[in-house]
Order: sequence, then C-alpha cells, then structure tokens
Amino acid sequence: MNNKPLRRLSVEEATRLAESAPANTCAHCRPFSSPGWESFPATASAGALQAVGSLWLPGDDEPTLEETPRPKGVDDWSAQAPISLTLRPYNRCEIWACQHCHLPFLRYTEYGGYYVDARIRELHAERLVD
Repeated sequence: MNNKPLRRLSVEEATRLAESAPANTCAHCRPFSSPGWESFPATASAGALQAVGSLWLPGDDEPTLEETPRPKGVDDWSAQAPISLTLRPYNRCEIWACQHCHLPFLRYTEYGGYYVDARIRELHAERLVD
C-alpha cells in the first residue's frame, strides 16, 4: 500500500487514463479484473497496483450523494452500470493502475452498517457517461 498522500485527479485526467487503458488485463492485474464492482481480493498481491490519485480527498467539500443514473434493473455494482466520475460512488474513488500494463482501476470503500468493503472495478472509457 502506498503511504504518501494521493494527489487529486480531475475528471479530465481520469477520463484520459480510461481512454488510454489497454483492452485486456495482464497476468499481474488479472486477480483484480472485473468490469463491475467486486470486493478487493484478499489473496491477491496489492503490490501489482500503484496509486495514481483520487477524485476526492479528505478536507474537500463533501461530494454529492446523487447516484449515477442507470438502466432499469441494473444496480450500482453491476458490470453494466455506467460510470459517472462526478456522481456517487465514483466521485469518492481512488484510481490505481497496474504497474505492468497500466490498466486503471477504480477503488472505493463501501461503509455498511456493520462492515467495511474495499471494492475494485476496471476503468474503461466505454462505460463513462460524463
């Protein structure tokens, strides 16, 4: 895990990362690969990924809780869920990338009533709706 502070990324910077993403995962980041949100795999080596930045940093104004509009029958965590980097949950994400192929990933921590769930999702331009 990276101990230095993350830098704030603009939506434009995050979009460029998505647009430059390789089409497929490599052997190093395959354990994290998911087109929809998944719990961060406990058995995978987080050392394969490096922090790039964050769309929100502690101390910033609270981001909106408005959710990304999605098609009927598609929930937030689905592979078919569109990605709006300015709306919840994406507006609170960190962006990490594979150290080998540079595929970007969104990382989000879901705080439930009795649990904390670190989640990860691939960041690909075709899912962006901003």
